[in-house]
Amino acid sequence: MADRATAVAAWEALFRAQVSIMRSLSAQFPTELMSLNEYDVLFNISRAPGRRLRLKDLNRHVLISQPSVSRLVDRLVARGLVQKTDDPLDGRGTIVQLTPKGFEEFRRAAIHHMHAITDRVGTALDDDELHQLIDLCDRLRTAQEHPAG
Repeated sequence: MADRATAVAAWEALFRAQVSIMRSLSAQFPTELMSLNEYDVLFNISRAPGRRLRLKDLNRHVLISQPSVSRLVDRLVARGLVQKTDDPLDGRGTIVQLTPKGFEEFRRAAIHHMHAITDRVGTALDDDELHQLIDLCDRLRTAQEHPAG
């Protein structure tokens, strides 16, 4: 087990780096296309098989609260970017699916966002360091899903 002071210092460094990067990326995000929260929802749906996802599963992956997700999805439906249908396997569930228009809008924002990420993250670390960062972050996330005693 790591030393407590070292663990806290590592958390502070990770947290402050994440906040700094997010502020920078938010400032460069193409808000004329969509908000960063809308992008997060569309990103998660776009990665699901068939570009469709149960609302319950979407709630687990996005960075905003469940009530906010439901309202945001309703706004995306009104704009024609996603559609909602009843889950045929669970009558209480809802499936959210990207529409062709929604996927196109997502792609436009994603291309811009990927350039900003590359500028902010890809220029600060080399490929080996980026792979290390991916591995470390994956380990941290997995540890949260399966906490040790």
